[in-house]
Amino acid sequence: MVPTLSRPALTGVGHAAWRWLGSWWRTVHLGAVLLVLALTPSSYGRDVRARIARDIVLETTPILLWYTLFATLFGLVLIRIVVVTAASYGLSQYALQMVVRVLVLELIPLTAAIFVALRISLPNGEDIARMRALGELESLRQGDLLRQEVLPRVLAGAFSVLMLAAVASVVTLVLAYLTVHGFAGGALQSYTRTVGQVFSPAITLIFIAKTLLLSLAVSLLPVASALYDLPRTRSRTSAEVQALVRLFLVMLLIEAASLVGNYY
Repeated sequence: MVPTLSRPALTGVGHAAWRWLGSWWRTVHLGAVLLVLALTPSSYGRDVRARIARDIVLETTPILLWYTLFATLFGLVLIRIVVVTAASYGLSQYALQMVVRVLVLELIPLTAAIFVALRISLPNGEDIARMRALGELESLRQGDLLRQEVLPRVLAGAFSVLMLAAVASVVTLVLAYLTVHGFAGGALQSYTRTVGQVFSPAITLIFIAKTLLLSLAVSLLPVASALYDLPRTRSRTSAEVQALVRLFLVMLLIEAASLVGNYY
């Protein structure tokens, strides 16, 4: 006998699906509004410019050193493993391409996004949720709220992901050269040719799009969840978990799409 759902159960599922779709629509709408504000010169008044500059410096500077150290240690270990393994199978000519593809194309943007999410974006979402619970946002108009509280946080988070990914990519490329060729400069031409073969125009476009999408997702989703999706009666722990699950789901979809574009 096939089990059937009662009318109240179906109604509850329909309401849950509608709320889920509505939450995603509000997130997309917020992202579109923030994009328009970010591209509008009138949005950058003196106070807003100062707030954005302060958030970028205060949020990016403390984690840049720690992430660079992490990327250096992690890169050294992985580069050594790839080089030694490739040499043992007689595939040394492919070692550098494997390092660039695995580290620079795939792991560095993803780890940078996770690092920024845990250190910057989720705490920003907590601040917005706390301000919302205390009623501190009700005195602000919608435009003032987005310009004064949301736009600086989102821009600072996105900038942090891009900065961390750029610095770690340069460090990884330098480490890969030193690990394989040492401090000799004679192999620089062949090394740049190998890196250029990996970064074809299509791969470069996918890499840039992936990094940008990860930076936008990491900076936007926690703030959007705190603004629109969470009732004030919920605990801070449930808010963090919901924002984290949604963020990791979007990051997984972006990573899967980039893998399909790169290798299929």
